[in-house]
Parts: sequence; C-alpha cells; structure tokens
Amino acid sequence: MTAAADASEAAELLAAVPASRRVALVDPRFVGHVHALRLGLTDPRFAAAAIPGALTAQPEARAALLRALRRAVVAVGAGSPVAPPGAEPVTEDRTVPGRLAVALDAEGTHVQRPELGSLTAEVPTGSEERVAARAAVDAVDDEAVRLRSAVKAHDGFFTTFFISPYSRYIARWCARRGLTPNQVTTASLITALIAAGSAATGTRGGYVAAGVLLLLSFVLDCTDGQLARYSLQYSTMGAWLDATFDRAKEYAYYAGLALGAARGGDDVWVLALGAMVLQACRHVVDFSFNEANHDAVSNTSPTAALSDKLDSVGWTVWLRRMIVLPIGERWAMIAVLTAVTTPRIVFYALLVGCALAACYTTAGRLLRSLTRKAQRTDRAARALADLADSGPLAEGVGAVLRRPRGGFTAPFLALAGAAVVVAAALFAPYGGWLTVGAAALYAVVSGLAVSRPLKGALDWLVPPVFRAAEYCTVLVLAARSDVPHAVPAAFGLVSAVAYHHYDTVYRIRGGTGAPPRWLVRTIGGHEGRTLVVAVLAAVLTGGSGFTTALTVLAAAVALVVLVESIRFWVSSSAPAVHDEGELA
Repeated sequence: MTAAADASEAAELLAAVPASRRVALVDPRFVGHVHALRLGLTDPRFAAAAIPGALTAQPEARAALLRALRRAVVAVGAGSPVAPPGAEPVTEDRTVPGRLAVALDAEGTHVQRPELGSLTAEVPTGSEERVAARAAVDAVDDEAVRLRSAVKAHDGFFTTFFISPYSRYIARWCARRGLTPNQVTTASLITALIAAGSAATGTRGGYVAAGVLLLLSFVLDCTDGQLARYSLQYSTMGAWLDATFDRAKEYAYYAGLALGAARGGDDVWVLALGAMVLQACRHVVDFSFNEANHDAVSNTSPTAALSDKLDSVGWTVWLRRMIVLPIGERWAMIAVLTAVTTPRIVFYALLVGCALAACYTTAGRLLRSLTRKAQRTDRAARALADLADSGPLAEGVGAVLRRPRGGFTAPFLALAGAAVVVAAALFAPYGGWLTVGAAALYAVVSGLAVSRPLKGALDWLVPPVFRAAEYCTVLVLAARSDVPHAVPAAFGLVSAVAYHHYDTVYRIRGGTGAPPRWLVRTIGGHEGRTLVVAVLAAVLTGGSGFTTALTVLAAAVALVVLVESIRFWVSSSAPAVHDEGELA
C-alpha cells in the first residue's frame, strides 16, 4: 500500500503497477468494516467496483481509470477528477474514488457497487462524524455478517435448515487453512464416487455407508460455494466444476446403485437410466424457460403476479421450494432410502418424486408463458437454438424448408416428431426398419421446428422435447434389445450426451456463447444421434454387437465433448462467476 498526495501522484503510482495486476484507490479518511473493503475491492467477478471512499479496477479497467485520473490532473492540477465532456458527476460520494467511479460509469466502464447491508463504509469529514462512524463499526459484528453472507440467499428447505447452519463454519475453517473452493469441490466429487463404490458392493453395510457418504458429499458441495462467497474466491473454472460435478456425482451414484442391485440379482439399470433421463429433462425445462425469458420485454403475467404474492407468505415459499425436489431434498431422500431399503425402491421414489416435480414446474411455466405478453429478443432465440443442439441433418432441412408461421408451430412440430420416434421405438417390431424411418422423419420434423427463430410463447419447449426424444429413444431401444449390458452401455451414452448439453447451458450462462458448431456437427446433433442409434438397433440385432456399438459411440462422444470442454474452460476468458443456480 502506497500513499499518494494528490491525483497527479496517484496517476503516476498506478501507471507504474504492472498491467496484469488489480489496483485500488482508498481515501485515507476511510472508516468501515474490513469485510466492506473486501466486498468492494477483492471480488474477481467485476472489472471495476466501488464502495464509499474506495475504488478498484482489474486489468481490463485500468486504462479507463488512468484516463479518468489524467483528466483530473489536466482539469484541476491535483484535485477532484471530472467526468468526460457532457457528463457531470452527480454522487453522494464526493471523495476522489467516488468521483472516479462516476467518471468510469459515464465513460462506459460499469462499476459494481456491492450491497453492504449493515456494514459500514464512510469517509467522515469531521471529528464527530468519525466518532459516529467508529461507533457504527463497533456495533456490527463484521465476521457474523461475513458468515451469513456466505450462505445462498435462496436455497432449499433441507439445505437451509439442516446443512447451512454448520457448513458455513466448515467453509470458514477451510478459508483459514488456505483451502480453495475447487479443492473442496473435488473432495465432494471423490466422496460421492466412494459412496457410489460402496453402493456397488450390494451389501447392507455398503448401502448404509453409501447413504452417509452421499450426505457428506452434499455437505461439502454446499461448503464449496459458501467458501467461495466467504473468501470471494470466484472463478470461471470453479463455476464449471461446481455445476458439472453435481451431475457427475448424482449419475455415478445411480450407476453404483444399479451395480449393487445387480449383485443381488435385481436388474434396475432401466430405472437408473430412466431417473437420469427424467432429471436431465427437468433441468433443460428450467434452463430453456429461463433463457427464453432472460431479457424478454414486458415480462409479466398474472401467474407471476400470484407467485410474487405467495412469496409474502413464508410457509408457501418453503413448500414450493420443497415440491420441486431440489438437490438437497433429493439427495437426502436418496441417502436415507439407500440405507434402509433397496435400490429398486430408491429409483421408484426418485422417479415418482421427480415426475411430480416436473409436472408442477412445467405447468407453472406453461401458465406463465400463455398469460404473459412478452416480446422475446434475438439473444433469447439464439440461446434456444443453441440449446436445441441441432446437427447437420436438421440444419440441412432448415436450409431448404421453412416451418409454417404461427405461434405454436415449433413446439407442435417438435412434439409430433418426438412422439413418432419414441412410439416407434416402443411399439414397432424391434430390429425392423420402421423405427429407422421414424427416426429419419424425426430428423426432418425437428429441422422444420428450428427453421425459423424460436420467439414464440412456447418455443422454449423445443429443447426439452428434443432431449426427451433422444434420451427416451436410446433408453427404449436398449431395454428392448435383450442384449446383455445394452442398458448400461446406453447409460454411458446418455451420460456423455447429457454432459454436452449441460456444458452448453453453462457456457451460455457464463456469457461466452454455446460450444462451437464444429463440435455439434461432429457428434451429430440430437437428430443425428437418434438416427444412428435406430440404425444400429436395426443392423445389430444379434449377439453383443449392439452393446459394443453403443459403448464405442458413448466413448467417442465423451472423448470429443470432454476434450473440447476442458480446453475451453481451462483457457476461457469468460468472466469469473459462481453458480448460485436453480434449486434443482
């Protein structure tokens, strides 16, 4: 820390700092909580941030800060900075950092101003004000506020009342020992994988250990986010790890339960894959709806207004959060049932619970979409197109044909195509070419569905319908094949494809756009993969060829998407974020 006598010297000192480093300006008269300074000056998610009497700039905002300082030097020699021509700084913070923050905003560099709540951050100008400010600092426990703010503002009932009351202290313990959120996230993954291995033993002791370890993994899963918020260690890599590891843990645990059941003579692989398909489709409904309405104009509806009214009644908030079976409630249910029942019962409960939750959330989103009058943007349409994951076959159809105009034609076509291919997989003679023809028709219809921008009221249904069509077709064909290990191979294929779909979501959320088109084309798009699996089922009707083909396809898809995903996230220039996430 170096003291500067005036703006001229401050500009010289800042210019001498290496360009790759963050810089901060703090008024020497500042009085406030340490955590207030921490919130204002150390959060890596924002290029520039300010609190009363303090301002920070990351490397990308350094040039704008220096320009503002030099304008100040030119204007008044060594006094208060001024904004660009035509932009008069109007702010209650009349300090040098405060005026600079206004100047940066006026120039187009967004300055984040964190909510301080009960924390104090002031620049007193007289002795009485200084005494009052110090009294305000002494009246509030800085560490207690920091611990409270480490917990998500909106979380599930189980997490809020059974995990967070103590996991926040684990997060503080980790912070004081120099552990990072990514290390805790990795520990959570390892714990969940050990839990899956325990479940795979098929013994009662293994099931009990699996349930306990799964709950411990969830405690660590909560701790990593709380550690990130407590120590402000946000990162792009951390957000990606936190989000993708949740899916990897849950699906690995499903596989462990299925293996354990098989040791006891009970084949539940179809139930395990069905649970994974249902959970993935639930998520894409949430993601697709949120992206469709992320920046919609006139985003209001009577249903949304009713929801806002219910938010004022405390018990309804918790009830609605529990109904959607968020990750905390879901994992607690899985852990307890694993310990005291059988894998088959676990999957039955999971399927019923997730199906009810899916009906509840989807019905609410349908009502909101039908009753609101909103104009969706090009950005929303682009996001839905990316989530649709259309490959070269659908692209080719869309380049030649256009779907009829109409508000509901896109979801209608998607539903019709999905119904045809899934019905054929279910009811057509297995191994016949009727299913292949249905898959080819699905490819054509799905191309028609996305041939125009997805801006209709219900167009957000298109991506989840495509997910359900692809995943269910793979599940049904593997289950009907009666080939040994075909369903576990299908489980691997759906896992690899689901990873790609989740990766697409997290890239869009991070503001970096969807995966490159070459990747989507290489792995065939949803319609291409569906057609390939249908052809494999028709051609490889005897022996273990179908299982081998599904395994090879799963490995190929996993290799391509994982290599590209890891390359992107490791080298990504995406802004640092932390996934506050949906409850599910």
